[in-house]
Amino acid sequence: MSKTAVDSTTTLASEPKGRTGAARILLGRDAVMIYLLAAFLVFAAVSIPRFASPLTAGFLLLDVIPVLLIAMPMTLIIITGEIDLSVASIAGLTSACMGVLWAGGMDIGLVLLLSLLVGTAAGVFNGFLIAVVGLPSLAVTIGTLALFRGLALVVIGDNAVANFPAQLTSFFTSKLGATGIPTVMVGVVAVVLFFGILLHFTPFGRGLYAMGFSQEAATFVGIDVARSKFWLYVASGLVSAMAGIFWTLRYSSARSDNASGLELAVIAAVLLGGVSIFGGKGSVPGVIAGVLLIGTLNYALRLGRVSDVVLITVTGLLLIVSVVAPSMGAAIRQWRHTRRVRRNFNHSASPVASA
Repeated sequence: MSKTAVDSTTTLASEPKGRTGAARILLGRDAVMIYLLAAFLVFAAVSIPRFASPLTAGFLLLDVIPVLLIAMPMTLIIITGEIDLSVASIAGLTSACMGVLWAGGMDIGLVLLLSLLVGTAAGVFNGFLIAVVGLPSLAVTIGTLALFRGLALVVIGDNAVANFPAQLTSFFTSKLGATGIPTVMVGVVAVVLFFGILLHFTPFGRGLYAMGFSQEAATFVGIDVARSKFWLYVASGLVSAMAGIFWTLRYSSARSDNASGLELAVIAAVLLGGVSIFGGKGSVPGVIAGVLLIGTLNYALRLGRVSDVVLITVTGLLLIVSVVAPSMGAAIRQWRHTRRVRRNFNHSASPVASA
């Protein structure tokens, strides 16, 4: 008795193909996030009093600006498989330095410049330890999260500086005509466009995806992994400083605890927007939708007079869902793939008797 050879080349003939063309765009993770955002906006406008108004749009956008700013470099960092947990502490340190320098009588223009340099220096420090020394980003940024927040407390103590130029603070809360859109959104859009173009339309951005899949392979094809990581952390420090300056001037208060906990909202928004915590996957449009969805949800809950504890809990739950859901989806797809292959293989492996 003998068996015919199994033609394994036809085993996967019925395997479904991935989405292509318009279907890939319209049914991708980015598009789903945009649909969810649009659906929630419609729901909130219909069911929550005073939500659908220019005033709401203004306050909502002012709330999400710090998260949206920091989410841009964070997106690129997580795509490479790394993370930066010190962003909120850098914003707080920037705010503390800004308050002390202004209280010391320095010109406001020079204060803003030096504050940006403080944030950039913090990013350089993170980048040096991670990219040059080779330490794990999680351990480094947990350490610098505490270090920078401690330095902020050393710089300004328990004091608060609140007498910033009225013209400047008014500008940071001003609106574009009757639209309710904050004037500073013009600058925020410029930052978003910069990182979007950098990630999606340059060789540097394509290299970040390669680093996320395999740093060894990325090095093999000529990508300078250490240099790319270093500049990403420098950018993260600079943008975090910008967020710290915005926070200080919006509330006209420089304190050591400004922006506390902001890193949780940023990471939750980035992961909810489709960036894989394991690296190699994600996009700027999806992250923008994630930021706006979390911001809109929090603002709607505030209008409903929900406590801050509940808001933090909701953000934490969204962070967990953002991490668990893709992993569960991948496990289900892998199980279905294995089951389908085995079924097709068994059908093609019917024995034939021979003399």
